[in-house]
Amino acid sequence: MSAEDGEFAASWKPRVQMAWRVALDMLFPPQSLDGGPRPLAGGFSAGAWSRIRFLDGPVCDGCGAPFEFDPGARCAACLAKPRAFDAARAACLYDETSRDPILKLKHADRLDLAPMFARWLSRSARELIEEADAIAPVPLHPLRLLRRRYNQAAEIARPLAAMTGTPYLPDALVRRRATATQGGKSGSGRKRNVAGAFEVPDPRRVEGLRILLIDDVLTTGATAEGCARALKAAGAARVDLAVVARVQAAAGLTI
Repeated sequence: MSAEDGEFAASWKPRVQMAWRVALDMLFPPQSLDGGPRPLAGGFSAGAWSRIRFLDGPVCDGCGAPFEFDPGARCAACLAKPRAFDAARAACLYDETSRDPILKLKHADRLDLAPMFARWLSRSARELIEEADAIAPVPLHPLRLLRRRYNQAAEIARPLAAMTGTPYLPDALVRRRATATQGGKSGSGRKRNVAGAFEVPDPRRVEGLRILLIDDVLTTGATAEGCARALKAAGAARVDLAVVARVQAAAGLTI
């Protein structure tokens, strides 16, 4: 194929994809994820979009917690006790509105939601993505992966890497030890639960790299910190974290 033919094909590809999407929408009109009025495209209804608490304002550079105003780079908790990961960003708060689609991806085989979450992260974690040498998902233990059939963090990380052009390392980190669910545990209990659970099989793959970890929800940060410690012990230069949602008040919400 000549260069001219390649340019011609490249110019027409987006148009063909758009025409295909329009045709599919005519045959199978998009449905709202939240049960509201039919949206113009697959996703939330207009009312649900307005209820999602996207973290577009000032946030703590260390843990991604929202600030009412911009007091500086780090919150008091991160200044007092820095995290094992270097910085974190969340697309939104984990609440009754965002909880349902996140749990649908995690437990109900709704893999079609992963690209939407990846687009959210491409905006909220833009600065971290620009600095990253590679993107890696928080891993599942093989037994849990067998039961669930997929890793929701990997399903978000893969399209995020593709749309941003960042190298994707799906198996840079593994979970060697099967751990109990983190749900219902205190912060210290979560740390004990994942202590020593993560391992880097081939340190040469991460040595000197700036790694961006991807997960669905950030609660206490114990799992992400366990991953960050393993990556840094293997020689990673920096480990940042990007999640779809972070918990502000965990009471009454199932993760």
